Amino acid sequence: MKTIAFTALLAGLIATSAQAETRVIILGSGTPVPNGERAGAGVAVIHDGEAYIFDAGHGTVQRAVQAWKTMDAPELNPPAIRQVFLSHLHSDHTLDYSELAATYWWRREARLNAYGPKGLQAMTDGYYAMQEVDIALRTGGNQPVSDPTMYQVAVTEIAQDGVIFDQNGVTVEAFSVPHGDIKPAYGYKITTPDKTIVFSGDTAYSELLTEKARGVDVLIHEVISEEGWGALEPDWQEYHHSSHTLTSELARIAIDAQPGVLVLSHILHYGAPIETALTEVQALYDGNVVLASDLDEF
Repeated sequence: MKTIAFTALLAGLIATSAQAETRVIILGSGTPVPNGERAGAGVAVIHDGEAYIFDAGHGTVQRAVQAWKTMDAPELNPPAIRQVFLSHLHSDHTLDYSELAATYWWRREARLNAYGPKGLQAMTDGYYAMQEVDIALRTGGNQPVSDPTMYQVAVTEIAQDGVIFDQNGVTVEAFSVPHGDIKPAYGYKITTPDKTIVFSGDTAYSELLTEKARGVDVLIHEVISEEGWGALEPDWQEYHHSSHTLTSELARIAIDAQPGVLVLSHILHYGAPIETALTEVQALYDGNVVLASDLDEF
């Protein structure tokens, strides 16, 4: 009997441990350049039954639904998502923010909370205006609605760098990154009981990001192929170098930070093959590097 009880206890502990393991799923690895295989920027961190979304580019809500249906990730059922963090307010990082807020909101059991830079409240008010007729139809007719205010989003505009979220064993730290003339733009460091993750957002080379990423388990970083960049016109080269991280610069970051895995996402490559982003980094950095695809898990 003691052996059976101990075996049952051990099995329970193993199951609990597995359930609590943090999952990192790429919801979108693309850029503003239209690409039917890659949604806009987005990452899901799942821990202990809760999903935390970082950026919500075009198509990321459908990727979340795919992950829910095919990857045993019920936390990514859109009305179950309660936390979204936006790095900056460029369209390829925000177009599905309104879709996330609007999708099945009348079945929500908890409000969506959104964190991001100044301007996020105005963007949210624009979503309310865009959906004004829909909201009135759903709340003013005979459709069952558990809470007629649940379409509203609880917005937090980040005032300064630092920890902006600390609940349920998960902390999220926002830190400023250089993204051309877009100010502020943020990267995020996510800490759970079993993983540390840095999500770069859109950024040029950043020593602060390198410091935040040092020794993390997963570094998800945007990148631009030097081959593709080098073939651009000078004004576009200048713009991209002020706003994005060249492969040689990302290799420098990885050599210094030594993450468990470097995940290349938001992959700008233009006329060059997309694989150049990977091979150029690997030529300078011998650590674990992955060229992300949508729905990859780490």
